Amino acid sequence: MTLSLAGGLSDDEVAARVAQGKTNDVPTRAARSVSEIVRGNVFTRINAILGVLLIIVLSTGSVINGAFGLLIVANSAIGIIQELRAKQTLDRLAIVGQAKPLVRRQSGTQPRLPSEVVLDDVIELGPGDQIVVDGEILEEANLEVDESLLTGEADPIAKDAGDAVMSGSFVVAGTGAYRATKVGREAYAAKLAEEASKFTLVRSELRSGINKILKFITYLLIPAGLLTIYTQLFTTEAGWQQSVLRMVGALVPMVPEGLVLMTSIAFAVGVVRLGRRQCLVNELPAIEGLARVDVVCADKTGTLTENGMRVSDVEKLDAAAVPDVLAQLAADDPRPNASIAAIAEAYRMPPGWTATATAPFKSATKWSGASYGGHGNWVIGAPDVLLDPGSAVAAEAERIGAQGLRVLLLGSSDLPVDAPGAPGVVTPAALVVLEQRIRPDARDTLDFFATQKVSIKVISGDNAVSVGAVAGSLGLHGECMDARHLPEETAALADELESHTTFGRVRPDQKRAMVHALQSRGHTVAMTGDGVNDVLALKDADIGVAMGSGSSASRAVAQIVLLDNRFATLPYVVAEGRRVIGNIERVSNLFLTKTVYSVLLAILVGLAGLSAKLFGSDPLLFPFQPIHVTIAA
Repeated sequence: MTLSLAGGLSDDEVAARVAQGKTNDVPTRAARSVSEIVRGNVFTRINAILGVLLIIVLSTGSVINGAFGLLIVANSAIGIIQELRAKQTLDRLAIVGQAKPLVRRQSGTQPRLPSEVVLDDVIELGPGDQIVVDGEILEEANLEVDESLLTGEADPIAKDAGDAVMSGSFVVAGTGAYRATKVGREAYAAKLAEEASKFTLVRSELRSGINKILKFITYLLIPAGLLTIYTQLFTTEAGWQQSVLRMVGALVPMVPEGLVLMTSIAFAVGVVRLGRRQCLVNELPAIEGLARVDVVCADKTGTLTENGMRVSDVEKLDAAAVPDVLAQLAADDPRPNASIAAIAEAYRMPPGWTATATAPFKSATKWSGASYGGHGNWVIGAPDVLLDPGSAVAAEAERIGAQGLRVLLLGSSDLPVDAPGAPGVVTPAALVVLEQRIRPDARDTLDFFATQKVSIKVISGDNAVSVGAVAGSLGLHGECMDARHLPEETAALADELESHTTFGRVRPDQKRAMVHALQSRGHTVAMTGDGVNDVLALKDADIGVAMGSGSSASRAVAQIVLLDNRFATLPYVVAEGRRVIGNIERVSNLFLTKTVYSVLLAILVGLAGLSAKLFGSDPLLFPFQPIHVTIAA
């Protein structure tokens, strides 16, 4: 590492690294190539069964009786077209939702695609940014990185200059810059992308069920075929060609190839329909999985309410220059969250103070602040965290929050914000009241889930009373609880989750624990969210649903990404999954009935043939040839 690299690479240095192949050539989102897609859809169990029967028929010289072989072509074509269309949709939508790291070069600092990053590039970091390649920290300001996706350790790790960072982790607080030391397939992110972003048809209950049926039928085909060919050859006067054709005619309708065809069509239509609604499905079985969900854990901010807010009121509590302090705090935040952005919009004239220390907002502490030397130490955050919950100011904040408003406390501290004991003793200066805009389609979405017998659990890091008020305004009734009083033991936590509907002041590790507790009671859980603090729960839920405008880390671990940022898209996903399941279940009844009928017919004809040989009765020809049963198959 050289310090000159902190300014970024020149265009000539970038070109030299590209020529040397030192680029971030990560696998594409749909990792299978066209040839792999073709092979994967041609060499299947169903095609193997039909292919063997087709070869047997063609050996007799009767091409017309091999017409059922067209089903091999149809099954393969549907599967190939389905996956190619889905691959195209995923690639197109992934470009929209793809995280773009902020790369610093001598020609300028700008967002670039991960594939454009080269070795030794300098990449800037801020809260919510995912680390896309392995690297070494060059600059940092209160930088903390969550490496839980790599190590399973939920506590953020403070990073100093010279420390290593791994791709796959993400920033939870502070800012900084790092130099790329491993790119492309050498970086850990490439392995994560190849494993998590691959377009796949596995882990589907529908497909695994059909495969079990096909496996069982494979074992039936052998004795049924031997019995049929024996009776047709040795108890009738039919030649070997006719005997073989009638044997295949007995076996073809046993194979539910039509069921496989209908399943492929249903999944293909589902992918295309959801793609048109700007719903990025990272894993195809997520469509089916969300249809089986019976509990949805919804984050309030960004899901039930819009990300944007506005300052509706400021209630001064002392004679401090509150507007100046608010304007300066907002101006000094390089990566403002929605609350600070609303304050910055309302107070646009900072006094120009110089910060001697800063403390970024963290989900765990619920406050941020800055020290301005002679102008004092100022913090802004949750009133019930910065103050004694029993104080008069905290009670007033609780009263305002009960109206569904977000309340922040601005206060002065007796300690610098970077001191070990910060924030210390906080003296209230003002209550900043922010108005959250409820999504216009949120109520209809909640009503839909209610009619579908899907429970909603609203989980938020905001004040519990405020969360409960928002949920109540949407018609979501039930007990509200402050998550700081939740038990840690899984069984006790599950009890509380069964009896309460909304939860406030939830820590990131608690969100994950809630998902585990619900799963321990046999629930299939979907988790929605858009922030860094939702990542752990999104990763461990049965179905993770992220918003397209959310953090790159949340999009990276979710199975479904709503690129239009509309919570109201979820009912369409659920309806699509249930449509697929319902259609396939109805079709499966028809085809399995046909399979049972075909097995019984083959056995009865075979037993009749054996009876004819033993007792000298009239021989019995199998009544069908393959051409007769092809359409029914």
